Amino acid sequence: MKLAELFPEGGRGIIATANTQGVINQAVFAVPHVINEETLAWGFSEGRSLLNLRENPHASYLYLAPTRGYSGWRLSLTMKKEEQEGEVLESIRAGARNAAGPQAGAALRAVVYFTVDEVRPLM
Repeated sequence: MKLAELFPEGGRGIIATANTQGVINQAVFAVPHVINEETLAWGFSEGRSLLNLRENPHASYLYLAPTRGYSGWRLSLTMKKEEQEGEVLESIRAGARNAAGPQAGAALRAVVYFTVDEVRPLM
């Protein structure tokens, strides 16, 4: 299955990160931006998730599909790079403004690109 087909519109997800001491943070995140068949990207504010990724590049994303029951995916991720400007970040900011208002778009400080290491079903 292609990455773009894993995330039907209307679903929600949670990204889990951990710092170098193993302290975990979880945060609700939108559907990722599919860059190619191995790379996903999300916009990040200057919060715990981004701080953790700067210390420890490994993360997990749990996606809940917009269906009845328990359908979705669990992804293991490794951070490839962070950018604090550019077209992808501006596109993500615009989407956040449309979905959640101007403050949501303004809060995004970086786009983080991840390699998808593993995809497993939710159940």
